Amino acid sequence: MEQNSYLKRTWANISLDAIVENYRFVRKHAAPDVKVMAVVKADAYGHGVKFVAPALQEAGADWFAVSNLEEALQLRAIGIARPILILGYTPPQTAKLLARHKISQTVFDRGYGEQLSAAAREAGVTVSVHIKVDTGMSRIGFVYRPNSGEAADEMAAVCRLPGLYPEGIFTHFAAADYDGDPDGSFTKRQGDLFLEAVEALTRRGIVFSLRHACNSAGIFTHPALHLDMVRPGIVLYGLKPSAVMELPGSLRPAMELKTVVSMRKTLHAGMTVSYGRTYTASEDREAATVPIGYADGYIRVFGKGYMLVKGRKAPIIGRICMDQLVLDVTGIDGVQPGDEVTVFGRSGNEILTVDEITAGTGLINYETVCIVGKRVPRIFYQGGQMAGQLNYVIGETAEQW
Repeated sequence: MEQNSYLKRTWANISLDAIVENYRFVRKHAAPDVKVMAVVKADAYGHGVKFVAPALQEAGADWFAVSNLEEALQLRAIGIARPILILGYTPPQTAKLLARHKISQTVFDRGYGEQLSAAAREAGVTVSVHIKVDTGMSRIGFVYRPNSGEAADEMAAVCRLPGLYPEGIFTHFAAADYDGDPDGSFTKRQGDLFLEAVEALTRRGIVFSLRHACNSAGIFTHPALHLDMVRPGIVLYGLKPSAVMELPGSLRPAMELKTVVSMRKTLHAGMTVSYGRTYTASEDREAATVPIGYADGYIRVFGKGYMLVKGRKAPIIGRICMDQLVLDVTGIDGVQPGDEVTVFGRSGNEILTVDEITAGTGLINYETVCIVGKRVPRIFYQGGQMAGQLNYVIGETAEQW
């Protein structure tokens, strides 16, 4: 398979230009002295971190955030030299790896901090850490409530442990996108608690070079809480944090998901479609089978939606299968095998957004892009040209075919 070719079965087009444009949108709305930590966990939200992270580094991202050690090591392996923070749990015994690769680790309670300190001392290294303060998310972090002297004492004790360097402190907002907090009062309370915790630690002689709280939503809804650094995630990929949130400008979605028509057929009145026979043709209809299914990340809850064929809406009929589904293309002229089908993205003058296909399903746009399957190659474009591809199935052997 040639470097600039790819199998046109089902694939995702990724615009690196869009990602850089969205990064600059964030950069524009943060004060000049505020650093930007690009969140690229989960393979850059399904977009392909091998290409996305270098593009963000070149654009000026100050920091990168990931979920775990493997993701951090992947960034180092692809040439990311900027600081990296692991937002979640890392086994303490990997302290030497953290230090060797200059990866900062989140510490979320005293017990974990003590274990990481012991492992660092045993390895003869110092690990940079960021203290996580739980101000209302209730996942991980030192639980801090008003005038919580005990929590402040615990955090200060961890910061004084040998083998640990207290580089930063942060919290995470639960509802900065106004979903569950329509007037922003809960997020303001979280911000106030966080600043109170920082001040309590300052009184105990602990001062951090980096304080950060704002996620994608918080960057735009609570600018007073930008502090030393902000952590954009979903907005980098051109998607809104929630449907109820308005942004001071436009984002550019970075991913389009495409497939093709594999077969066209006539469904005669009375014929049924797919497993369970949930669809029966009430009259003669024209149908097209397309090779995408739940193994590609297009899961069954999307079954009441549609795709775009030749710029026209083609409803899904029958149940979505593992590898295939069926569209009603009645009234769409000239549909033939090999024709491109837009799962989400642009087709002619029509655009089908990720938010539209998730509406009413109980899913969110984050999930939809993250679950695009690993047998779906990512095709990257920059400056109007194909910049490369990621094929997770045949990997580095792609060129030999």
